[in-house]
Amino acid sequence: MTFLFRNANPSSGLRPFASAAAAAVSNIHDIAPPFPPDSLRSLRQSPPLLATDRAGGTFHLRCSPLSLPRSPVSCPHRRFHRPYYQAPTILPPPYLSSHLPPSLPLLLKPTRVFSSSSESDSESDNSISPPPPPPPPNSNDVDRICKVIDELFSSDRNMEVVLDEIGVQIESSLVVAVLDRFRHAHRPAYRFFRWAAARPGFLHDSTTCNKMLSVLGKTRQFETMVALLEEMGKDAALLSMDAFKISVKAFAAAREMKKCIGIFKLIKKYDFHVGLDTFNCLIDALSKAKLAKEAQQLLDKMKDQYHPDIHTYTALLYGFCKIKDLAEAGRLWNEILDSGFKPDIVSHNTMLEGLIRGHRRSEAIKLLELMKAKGPKPNTRTYTILIQDLCKAGKMEQAVSCFDEMLAACCSPDVATYTCLIVGFGNARQMAKVSSLLAEMSQKGCPPDARTYNALIKLLTNRNMPDDAVRIYKKMIKNGFEPTIHTYNMLMKSYFHGNNYKMGCAVWEEMLGKGICPDVNSFTVFIGGHIRHGRPEEAYKYIEEMINKGMSVPQVDYNKLAADFSRAGRPDVLSELAQKMNFTGKFDASNTLNYWSERMKKRVKRRGPCQSGRGLV
Repeated sequence: MTFLFRNANPSSGLRPFASAAAAAVSNIHDIAPPFPPDSLRSLRQSPPLLATDRAGGTFHLRCSPLSLPRSPVSCPHRRFHRPYYQAPTILPPPYLSSHLPPSLPLLLKPTRVFSSSSESDSESDNSISPPPPPPPPNSNDVDRICKVIDELFSSDRNMEVVLDEIGVQIESSLVVAVLDRFRHAHRPAYRFFRWAAARPGFLHDSTTCNKMLSVLGKTRQFETMVALLEEMGKDAALLSMDAFKISVKAFAAAREMKKCIGIFKLIKKYDFHVGLDTFNCLIDALSKAKLAKEAQQLLDKMKDQYHPDIHTYTALLYGFCKIKDLAEAGRLWNEILDSGFKPDIVSHNTMLEGLIRGHRRSEAIKLLELMKAKGPKPNTRTYTILIQDLCKAGKMEQAVSCFDEMLAACCSPDVATYTCLIVGFGNARQMAKVSSLLAEMSQKGCPPDARTYNALIKLLTNRNMPDDAVRIYKKMIKNGFEPTIHTYNMLMKSYFHGNNYKMGCAVWEEMLGKGICPDVNSFTVFIGGHIRHGRPEEAYKYIEEMINKGMSVPQVDYNKLAADFSRAGRPDVLSELAQKMNFTGKFDASNTLNYWSERMKKRVKRRGPCQSGRGLV
């Protein structure tokens, strides 16, 4: 389905800001714009870097002048393997409860896609070639299956019977494509996964199972995820190290430290080789989940078993920088040097970004000067970090000076660098410079990508100019870049807040037509738009759809929703929905709706009639 935005008036909102951006994007691709184009130095040498601890004192971040040898690390793809034999049960008894779904008849393929890590199996490993990539699925078949799931999942009709009758050939690539469509809705995804497992002639493989694990992990359905992991462990050809990585990252993202380590320990029970690469994956997952302190404790506990290398320390350094604990980051930096390692460019950039996040710009500049003097030499990423910070602060002259210094240092800017400058000048409403940068990007061989287009769309939607943002959106598609779910969320929110209900709904339909699965944010914006424009029945329908799909209840204006229903003669609609959710076992959703129902009862009498909802933020 093609989204034409027929209701957008070509002459509306043609302000210099938007016109210059769209015209510039058109010019660099030699495509005529859809609307008139005329309307749209150096850093000083500083003393050695100092870090400040919580007590207000300072200490030096030392820099080793010589590169010392590091511990050798083998290729992870040669170590994450195991021999053939049946694995023990993965789940401890207390972990499972009686309400878990039954085990899947996975009908797994008897082929292995990984080799053994032992030396005795090296010859057989070399004789096994990796399987060829599967052919892409038929998009029409994917659309047909997804349409059946959308229409029948929440109804009383038998979805599986209808899927049996459509006569689609089930293949691994098709299963992965369908699961990707429902990656934010674990209930229909899991139900389809089980149906596919029962199809005659189809056998789940590691790719489809890992995709299902990823869906369950991202939606935090941990009991079902571990149950599936246990079922995968019954076949030597199915369970791979990637499955454990997905599980570890899912638990870490939910800040489930104990369960994360529990998955790590289970790897040994399946006789996989647990080396430094695997341990680094665990440290990295914990650090990205803002569990740097816990990751440090784990490293101290297991340092004798897994000797850390520069990658271990860099992952931990990123964790401390992410939580803005610069005292610990500085201590760790010195520990890296004391351990005989020399921080590489990734470590330096991580520390530089941490200082910027902690509002230590002067110390970040000192680190930059130290890199120039003693190495490693700053790269494109180094300068982009500084330019992005200066653009956010509105210091565009300094950002341009840093950009010029970057060019003088023979560092070629990339798309991310130009996008930072474009956003900075766009926020400063200097669209002539935005147009110049867009043209320069094309001339220097790095034309705008999806990030650049999304940045331009965000600039326009933040200024309540959705019609002009749509023109950038069309140009984005025409130049071969697929919009992301964030693109549609921005456009949809801008239209709803601009009191254009019909176009907000059109964006939703366009997103579904592109095969993009709405996430919680998408539903929140869409339901909020219905509430804002006085359409409680539509809002209620999509709240039910979210809950039926296993998604969390959206945070919207339930006071206005309940008030609208009260005026329509249905004052207890939220209580009724909460009771329904409680009866079906969705206790979190029930508690949320009960909370808003009680608030509504206390406040609805004090709210005046506000049918349009324009005063809402």
